[in-house]
Amino acid sequence: MTTQPRIIVSNQDADRLEALLDSLSDKDFPGKDVLLDELDRAENVDSKDIPPTVVTMNSTVRFKVASSGESFCKTLVYPKDMDNSGDKVSILAPIGSAVLGLAEGDEIQWPAPGGKALTVHIDEVIYQPERAGEFHR
Repeated sequence: MTTQPRIIVSNQDADRLEALLDSLSDKDFPGKDVLLDELDRAENVDSKDIPPTVVTMNSTVRFKVASSGESFCKTLVYPKDMDNSGDKVSILAPIGSAVLGLAEGDEIQWPAPGGKALTVHIDEVIYQPERAGEFHR
């Protein structure tokens, strides 16, 4: 049995995500229960109390692939903010749901082409709205 990492979610993000999930049917978003479970197990804190190293909505994160040392950056966004840049990941994507609330130093399994998974380390939260004082984004 694997221990799930501790996750911290701001009350604001939790409220917005629960409203988003309430608007979606299970058919529209098959991973709905997984994200709801993550929100249920999260430690909810006020936006001003989020540690600066935690991945929140609209955070930009630098990841490092454990096996190759390759780095890449992604911004965790709401579905309405997705575009074709390749720089964003939706909270509704399995990996988006998985990184919410994690912190620098945590590791996750990232899906790779061919059905394999890569171990990816959260190297740095480059930008976090809460750390930047943007509480009403």
